[in-house]
Parts: sequence; structure tokens; C-alpha cells
Amino acid sequence: MQTVSTNICERVSRSQELGDFKRGTVIGCYLCGKSIRKMSLLLNIPRLIVSGIITKWKQLGTTATKPRKMTERG
Repeated sequence: MQTVSTNICERVSRSQELGDFKRGTVIGCYLCGKSIRKMSLLLNIPRLIVSGIITKWKQLGTTATKPRKMTERG
């Protein structure tokens, strides 16, 4: 039986991006028929992020992130 880590520090924060491997793992789980809730628990990623990765993959066919634009403040 697997145990699920409940340490809040190990969860993904808003400012942190997931790596390519973790995003690919989400898509792999989706293709195997896992539910969003189960993927969230297994990978320790919030459900909203899991569903966002799947939605982006369905719409664009990729999970790659766009480079961020640097804006000048003045």
C-alpha cells in the first residue's frame, strides 16, 4: 500500500513550474484512464494544475511552457 505525503511544503507552489517529466507523467496517467483526483494524490500536484495540464494538452497537443515576457517598469 502506498502512503500519500501530506507535508504542505512538498506541494507545488503557485510560482513554481512543473518539469517536463512531471507534466508528461500527468498525460501518461490520463491516457491510462486515471482520474484527476487520483493523479493529484499520486503525483502530489493540486487538482487544478492537473486539469490545466490535460486541457492544454487536448487543445494544443503539447504541455510545453511558453517563455515568460520581461516587462519594463518605469
